[in-house]
Amino acid sequence: MKLFSMRSIARYSLSIIFLLFFNSSFAQLAEAQAAQEPPKNWFLLDPQTDQFQGISIEKAYQTLLNGKPSKKVIVAVIDTGVDIEHEDLKGNIWTNTKEVAGNGIDDDKNGYVDDIHGWNFLGGKEGSLVNDHAEVTREYIRLKPLYEKESKSGKKDKEGLAYWEEVKAKYDRDSQANQKKLEEFQEQFNLYVNALYTITVCDSLIRQEVSATRITLTEINAFNATNDTLLMVKRTLQNIYQSLEPETELGEFLVELEIHVLALKEYVDDLGAAVKSYDLTYEPRKIVGDNPNNPTEKNYGNNDVSDPSKHGTHVAGIIAANRKNSIGANGVADNVMIMPIRVVPASGDERDKDVANGIIYAADNGARIINMSFGKYFSPHKDVVEKAIKYAEQKGVLLIHAAGNDGDDLDTKKHFPVPVYSNGKTAGNWLEVGASSWGEGKEFVADFSNYGKKTVDVFAPGTAIYATVPGNEYESLQGTSMATPVVSGVAAILFSYFPELTAAEVKDIISQSVRKFDGLQVNKPGSVDAIDFTQLSKTGGLVNAYEAIKMAELRSKKSGKK
Repeated sequence: MKLFSMRSIARYSLSIIFLLFFNSSFAQLAEAQAAQEPPKNWFLLDPQTDQFQGISIEKAYQTLLNGKPSKKVIVAVIDTGVDIEHEDLKGNIWTNTKEVAGNGIDDDKNGYVDDIHGWNFLGGKEGSLVNDHAEVTREYIRLKPLYEKESKSGKKDKEGLAYWEEVKAKYDRDSQANQKKLEEFQEQFNLYVNALYTITVCDSLIRQEVSATRITLTEINAFNATNDTLLMVKRTLQNIYQSLEPETELGEFLVELEIHVLALKEYVDDLGAAVKSYDLTYEPRKIVGDNPNNPTEKNYGNNDVSDPSKHGTHVAGIIAANRKNSIGANGVADNVMIMPIRVVPASGDERDKDVANGIIYAADNGARIINMSFGKYFSPHKDVVEKAIKYAEQKGVLLIHAAGNDGDDLDTKKHFPVPVYSNGKTAGNWLEVGASSWGEGKEFVADFSNYGKKTVDVFAPGTAIYATVPGNEYESLQGTSMATPVVSGVAAILFSYFPELTAAEVKDIISQSVRKFDGLQVNKPGSVDAIDFTQLSKTGGLVNAYEAIKMAELRSKKSGKK
C-alpha cells in the first residue's frame, strides 16, 4: 500500500481532520465504550446478586454445586478448528484413548487415522481448506446450466425453476452487497492508514524537538517551529487537536488509532474472504481431495483440529475455559472435555456432508452434547444431515444450534440445519438458541438475533462474551454463535452432576427453568418495532443455570437416583 511522504502531509491534513472530527477522538471513544461495557464475566452472573442478566452459574457453583461430585462430560464443538494448546483449554481437550498418536494407523478402526483429539473434515494431505463458497454460490453453479438450458428449450419445471430463481436472486443480491461493502471499508481503511502514518511522522518529528515526554496541545502550541517542515507538523497537530480534548496525550492517541486500524484491517480481510465466497471461478475444495458431489462420502479429511480462526476456539472457551487456573476467562462448565470437529470454513458455508459426518463422529465417540454455532439458508443435501440428527437422537446426544444473526423470523424462513424431519416430526434432542444482550429494557435482545415463537427454544447471553481465541489470547465477541455454547455449558453441567438424565430430559429442564420477563417490551431484532420478549421463542425466556440445577436436583430426588 502506498503511504504518504512528509511533503504530502499538508495536502492530506484536511481529510484527516474530517475523518477524526466525524469519528471523535479514539481515546474518548475507547473511554466511552469502556464505560458502557459490562464486566467480562457478566454472562455468568446473577441479576439479583450482581445486577447483570446472566445465567446465574457463579451463584450455582457457590451454593447448589458446592462440594457436589461430578463426572466428565464430552462436548463436541462442530465449528472451525480449536486451539487445543491454548493455556485455558489444553487441559480440557478430549483425547481418543483408543488411538496411538502419530503411528499412521487407524488403531480404533473408525475410518479416521490418528484422530487423537477429534477430526478435521476440511483437511487433506497438503493442508486444510480455509475459505469456501457460500452455499448459495454452490447452488448457483449447480443450477445455472440446468435452468438456462431449460428456458431455451421451453421445458418447464415450475418447482425447480422457482427454486433456481430464489437462488439466483439471493446470489446476485448478496454478492453485490458484499462487494460494495468491501469497497466502502477498503476506502475507509486507506484513509485511516494514511492518517496513522501522517500523525506518526508528526509525533516523531515533534518529539525530536521537544524535551517533554508527554505531548499535549499545550506542548504543541508552545513548540517553536524553526523551518517549514516543522511548521507544517505544528499546524497539522493543532488541526488534529480540534477533535481531541486538549489534555489528550499524543502517544496514547496514536496507540488507540493503531488498534482501530488493525481492527479495521481484520474486518477488510474478512470482507475480502466473503467476496471470494461468491467467486464462480474459485475451486476451494481441491485441497480436501474428496468428491464434493458425493454427499454420503465418509473417511476423508485429516487430524489437524487446530485453526487460526477465532470462532471455534472462542466457542470452546465459553463452554470449557479452565475455571481453576485463575487466568484468562472462566467457562460455564467445570468438568468437561471439548471434542473439536472441524467442518466450518473461516469464510463461506459449511457443507451438508461435513456436518452430517461431524455429527456421526461425535455421537460415535462419546459426546453427550454437540454444539453447532453455524447455519445457512440453503441445504441441498438436507437428507444426509437429517439421517445424522436421527442417529444422534438414537444415541442420546443433545444437539444445540445457533439461530443465526440476520434478525430473521425463523417461523417464516428456514435456517439450516433444522430439527424437522421430512416426515414432519421434530427431533426431541434439539435446542435452538437466540441471543440476548447485557442491555436493559428495549435493548435486552441482541439486535442481530434470529427469533421464532415456534422455532427458537430459548435465548441466552450472546453479546460482549469474553472467551479464548488462538495464541493464548482472549476477546469479546458477539452472535448467536456465542449464546449457543452458553447453553451447551449449562447442558454439560446437568449431564455432569446428574448423569442419569437423558438428552430429552436435559432439553426439557433447560426449557422449563428459563427466567421469564413478564410484559418486557424489546426491540424486535432487525427493526425498531417493539415486541413482547415472550413472542421471540417457544419458552419466552432466558436460560437460567441456577434454576435448571434446582429442577434437576428435584427430579433426581423424586426418581430416587440421587
